[in-house]
This record gives sequence, structure tokens and C-alpha cells, in this order.
Amino acid sequence: MKIGLIAMSGIRCCDDELLELGLTLPGFVERSKVIAALPSLGLLTLAGMTPKNHTVEYIEVPDIKTLDSLPLNWDLVGISSYCAQIDEAYELARQYKAAGVPVVLGGPHVSHMPDEAAKYCDSVVIGEGEVTWLDVLNDCERGKLKRYYGSVKNSFDLSDAPLPAFELLDIGKYNRLTVQTSRGCTHLCEFCGSSPLITNKYRQKPIEKVLAEIDKIKSLWEGRFIEFVDDNAIVDKKYWKELLAKLEKRRIRWFAETDLSVSEDDELLSLMRESGCAQVLIGLESPIEAGLNGLELRSNWKYKQLPKYRQAIKKIQSHGIRVTGCFIFGLDGQTADIFDTVAEFAKETELFDVQMTFMTPFAGTPLYDRLTREKRLIQERDWKKCTLFDVMFKPTDMSVEELRKGFRSLGVAIYGEDATNRRRETFKNYLRDVVRKKVDRD
Repeated sequence: MKIGLIAMSGIRCCDDELLELGLTLPGFVERSKVIAALPSLGLLTLAGMTPKNHTVEYIEVPDIKTLDSLPLNWDLVGISSYCAQIDEAYELARQYKAAGVPVVLGGPHVSHMPDEAAKYCDSVVIGEGEVTWLDVLNDCERGKLKRYYGSVKNSFDLSDAPLPAFELLDIGKYNRLTVQTSRGCTHLCEFCGSSPLITNKYRQKPIEKVLAEIDKIKSLWEGRFIEFVDDNAIVDKKYWKELLAKLEKRRIRWFAETDLSVSEDDELLSLMRESGCAQVLIGLESPIEAGLNGLELRSNWKYKQLPKYRQAIKKIQSHGIRVTGCFIFGLDGQTADIFDTVAEFAKETELFDVQMTFMTPFAGTPLYDRLTREKRLIQERDWKKCTLFDVMFKPTDMSVEELRKGFRSLGVAIYGEDATNRRRETFKNYLRDVVRKKVDRD
């Protein structure tokens, strides 16, 4: 069979005023370009496990200029999408079905809205795609595709993880490529729209498989900047110390999302820096108790770490590792003062960068269920607004307009040219200290 895999990549935003502002703010544009440029590791992984008697083509939706120019020479189309792009994914699926090409939809959104998705496609893959992909291919060859495959209760053994088919990419257009070392997360945040929606277990991929993926990327691509796309990397410190020691020999630079616990281990931070860690993103969510307490449904870990936020950021950056602090606005209990508070916190802690988003109720999350019960959603099933940059609900302690206005104002303050340059210049002092300490040791 000829198989087409379509990734719904790119940044979405429905707020015209925020979108217009973003076009003029250097810091915002820079981060947006990074996120938008990431390929779909999930689809590349499915391509990597596809038997060689099939041919596979990978396309990102921005590369499809119009719906009239859809590639139609395929025997099966697989589409993976998140909430914000799901309406576009459904329209693509409808077009292919109308052309007589079987369509399979997968991803976090359809895993929790399978009956909705089934209206637009031939089959829905629920949960981790690797568990059922070969069944999908076999059934399609026989002309007997089932309506549904898989379950969020099933889990894939990462020791069987195939090498993603990075060779399918137009690889020269990327500024970074993605590798996954684990799946799931040890925390359970109410708002999380990532891997907890497709798996309820935390697993680590064998180190040799991770290194094989990096070696494959290096053989194909000169960029050598890796983004580890784990929901929460560097949780298993013993695992990562072993990985980092081997990673140092690969001479790459890398980025990961992690939590503040990395600040507690100097040996780990040194290994991170020496192995090429350029930057980490940490979900701080809020610099005050309001909104943070109860945000996690298991252990309330971040709330307990709040007193350590400032020192932890300083410690990580003192090792020459840039910290991007991620903040969520509209959390319960936050007032309109939160925007000034975050601006002051970012300046005081000398964060290298800031990522700011609205609290977003993705389908399938405990947050969506709670806001639905509380009748606080502005419009139910308004999936196109699940962008992280559009307000979808009524906050508890400020108006919707106060939330929007404060967010825009903070964006100007945080991402403007002067503020962006100041943060970068400040971080250079950390780098100078790192170099000086290294010279003193040598």
C-alpha cells in the first residue's frame, strides 16, 4: 500500500489583537517559530514500524497549499491532530473519504472524542498508536477496517520502540528535531493535554534506543539540536546520568521540559551542561499560591515547591543552562494583579525566557470536565480555541476582558525588544561565571 501520514503542525490563535501583537514582539515570535517547526514524532514513529512492503509519505499540513491540491495517490491516509487543529483534520478526512481514500484519525483529542471523530473518518485509533498500527495496516489491506482501534488503558512497551523514520522529512527546513526518552508523567496536572490523555503509565525508553535515534538524526542532518519531547524529562536521575554521560560524546545541543527537581543535584546539572543542554522549560504555572494549590491531582508537588522557585532558577542558570519559565493565566484564585506579579518575578529571578499561556480546557482533561460541570465554559466543544492563546472560560476572580487585557499587556512587557535583550544580556553573566569556574578547575 501507499500510505500518507499528515501532521497538523503549526501555531494557532483566534484572538486577532494578540495575533497582531505577536507579529511585532521578538521574544514571542522566536518561541512560536520553535514550537511550530517541530515535526510529528508520533507519525514518524508509526512510519518507522511500517513493514517495508508498504511505502510511506509524510506531509505537514502547512505544505498542502489548498484542499484542491491534496495528494490522492494513497491507499490509506493517517492524520494526527491536537484540539486546536481538529476541525481542519476533520475537513481533510472528509475530503479524502469523498475521494474514496480510507482515513484513520489519531492523537490525544480523538482518543477522548472517538465518536465525534468517527463521523469524519473510517477508523479512529485510541491511545498509543504503536499498539494497533500493524492491525490497522493488515485490516486495510483486506478491506476490513474496524471503526475503532485501541484503548487509553493499553500501553506500548518502549523497549520495542522502532526507529522513527526521520528520513521522510524535508530535513533541511528544521531548526531542531525531536526525540522521546519517556512517556507519561509522574505528576497529574488537571489541565495537561499531553500524554496523560493517551496513557496512564510512566515508562522510560531504553538508553540504547534513545542513542540510536540521535545517531540516526546525526547521520541525516547537520543541525544537531535535539528537543526531548518528554512531558517531564530528567525524572529518573539515575537513568539520565547514564544517558548524559554517553550523550556528551555525540556533541549535540539539546532542550527539554523538566521540573525544579533538577536543581537539587549539582552532579546532574554539570552533566546536563557538559552533554550540551542549552535550555530547559519548567512549568512554574504561578509564582503565588493562588491557582497553584490543587493544580496537581496526585501530590500537589508544585505547590510544595513554591518556596524554592527563586533559588532553583538561579541554581540551574548558574550552570549555564537557560531557564524558560512557563506561566498559566486564568487559574482559579488569580486576580488581575497576577500580570504585574509575573513581570516582577521574571525580572527578579533573571529568567532567560518566559512562556505565557491561558489555562486551556482540552477535551478529555479533568479541567474540561470540571469547567463543564461548573458551567464556566464560554462555549462547549469550541475546539478551535484550544490554542493556549485564547480565553475559553470564565475566571473566578477577574472578568474575561481583564484576563485578555492583562495577558496582552504582559506580552508587550515580556516579549518587547528591550525586555528580551535585557534577559539575554543578563544570562551572559551566568555564562561568564561558568567559563571562569571551568578555567579555575582546570
